[in-house]
Amino acid sequence: MSLYSVLMVDDEQEVIEVIMRKLNWEELGFTICGSAGNGAEALEMAEELQPDVVMTDIKMPYMDGLELTRRLRSLYPDIRIIIFSGFDEFEYAKEAVRLGAEEYLLKPIDSAEIRRVFEKIKIQLDEERDRRRSVERLEEYYLKSLPLLRENFFLTLIDGHMPEERLREYMEDYRVRLDGPLFIIAVIHVSATEVPKDMTPRLLSFAVRELAEDYFRDRWDSYVFHYRGNTLLLSQLPSPDIVSAYTDDCDRFCRLARRSCRAVVTVGISGASSRIHELPAAYEAAREALSYRILYGTGKAINIREIAPDREQEVSRYDETLEEIFKQIRMGNEESMHAKIDALIDRISQSGLREYRMALMELLTGFNRFCSANEIDMGQILPEQSGRNEDVYSYLRQMDTVDDLKKWLEGVSGRALAVMQEKRATKTRSFVSNALEFVRDHYSDADLDLDMVCSNLGVSAAYFSTVFKKETGSTFINYLTDYRMKEALRLIDEEDEKTYIIAMKVGYADPNYFSYVFKKKYGMSPTKYKRTRDKKA
Repeated sequence: MSLYSVLMVDDEQEVIEVIMRKLNWEELGFTICGSAGNGAEALEMAEELQPDVVMTDIKMPYMDGLELTRRLRSLYPDIRIIIFSGFDEFEYAKEAVRLGAEEYLLKPIDSAEIRRVFEKIKIQLDEERDRRRSVERLEEYYLKSLPLLRENFFLTLIDGHMPEERLREYMEDYRVRLDGPLFIIAVIHVSATEVPKDMTPRLLSFAVRELAEDYFRDRWDSYVFHYRGNTLLLSQLPSPDIVSAYTDDCDRFCRLARRSCRAVVTVGISGASSRIHELPAAYEAAREALSYRILYGTGKAINIREIAPDREQEVSRYDETLEEIFKQIRMGNEESMHAKIDALIDRISQSGLREYRMALMELLTGFNRFCSANEIDMGQILPEQSGRNEDVYSYLRQMDTVDDLKKWLEGVSGRALAVMQEKRATKTRSFVSNALEFVRDHYSDADLDLDMVCSNLGVSAAYFSTVFKKETGSTFINYLTDYRMKEALRLIDEEDEKTYIIAMKVGYADPNYFSYVFKKKYGMSPTKYKRTRDKKA
């Protein structure tokens, strides 16, 4: 059985030695762990030794026993304190009791009295140890169960079944802190078709989840959990201004997963929400962002606000199947669009006359909202025979069959898809054009990099890099380097400047590195290029 430790404190060493000799301490269940000559020294030793009992004199230099008791009570409330003194004064005893001392003993100390005091303290310490061990066992079991309890908590939260009035109670019980002020959901999807030979899809998913837990443990105030076959990341952001930085960090995680786990990981990211109970909608937005990997490719982070900034404006209470049609239109997926149209027409064909007319109204209302959200003129997608916008409902009611309605819907949806593709292409060209113009205006700035351009455009580096390469066929860094080298070549041909001056003019603070890049591009150093040019002249 382990012994309880005692720290003896007195400015007279012989007093401590006498007390130590008076008892068989081990028999009592104690051991003397150290001794100090004053309160200040004892306080330092208590921090290191963490004794169970401190037995101290009152009158000592630097710090007396009463002040030591006061400090120990504040710092280590569980320490038992015994005060002894040669002064038979009531005020000392009263103050010692007020400060929480277990006993106040007078010198010379009787061995029977010391034994009685320590036997009593031993019983108290044993009872406290038993209680603590019982609580510790429960705490240990609770901590083992905590990951599963948290997982269930987050599942309930994302499912939208968490009672708002009990949210704080559950958070406290499961030691979850969701202070926001903004919340964002990221769905981490692991490709099941590109799996290393020595892995299975399930093992690969677990490897990616473990990597996500390590990577995001100290980032973005995040929680990682499993939900419906994917790993979810719930993060808390201080402001909407850093959503792009968050997206870029998720993009870096995708690349890390490729290197570390040989996994193709795509992350779909929602917009930022200010309320915890908006998380189910945020999850759906993140899932939708993930579905855009068909357009933007896998192995990267995709933020719904960057690819469909007006998405929230399109959400309404009309038919879910119609919403699916709009989703396929936005994604440019014509085959899936027609499948969704078939499903909608099947539902409409089974409705009564009143429901049929309501469906027609929902069609028109839905397309109006879709066009408004995406800045499309409704007239662009309506067939000429439909007439003016306000006459379309009458036109639809006059159709002879549901097949006619289907043909109309396919035509309108197809034209909407074409318009969206053209708008996306135009937006991309404009977007890239702005980036190229920014490079032309700032290429001489040595600090110009991908982050500066993205900050100017207000987008994440992940989204920018994808769009830029898709439009130009080159990465941004390669484009910037090529542009600077062309400008350097022009300056060498047109101006009689030293190499370090030209280096600075094209954005290189280090002339040696400039020469290295120039030689890599043109096969010779700037100086040699000058000499070769002068000889030809």
